Amino acid sequence: GVGMGMTAPVSITAFPAEDGSFQQKVKVSLRIPSQFQDNPPCPTDESIKIEERQGMTIYSMQFGGYAKEADYVNYAAKLKAAVGSDAAYRKDFYLCNGYDPPMKPYGRRNEIWFVKE
Repeated sequence: GVGMGMTAPVSITAFPAEDGSFQQKVKVSLRIPSQFQDNPPCPTDESIKIEERQGMTIYSMQFGGYAKEADYVNYAAKLKAAVGSDAAYRKDFYLCNGYDPPMKPYGRRNEIWFVKE
C-alpha cells in the first residue's frame, strides 16, 4: 500500500543454459529506495520477497538500446571473452541490468554483471 516509485537499476538474474540462453527461471530485483531501507513495507503478494544483497565485486560491460534477451546473451558472451578463462566469477548466474524507463528512446544504458568469486 506504499508507493515507492521506480528505482534503477532493474536487475534480472539470469541462469544460463548450456547454450548460453536463459533458462525459464529468472529473478527480477528492484532496489528499495533509501528512505525505506531500514524498515521496508511488507509485500502483500506472496511471490514478492525482500532480500538483502550483500556487497559484491563485479565484472561489467555496458551497452545501449532496448535490451532483449538476445542482447543480454550476446553481451554476456562478449564479457566472458573480455575477462578471459582465468577470471574467477560465478558461472551459474549473471545479472542483466537496465537503468532507463521504457519510454526513454535514446541514450539507454544496460549492463551485464558477472559476480567475482
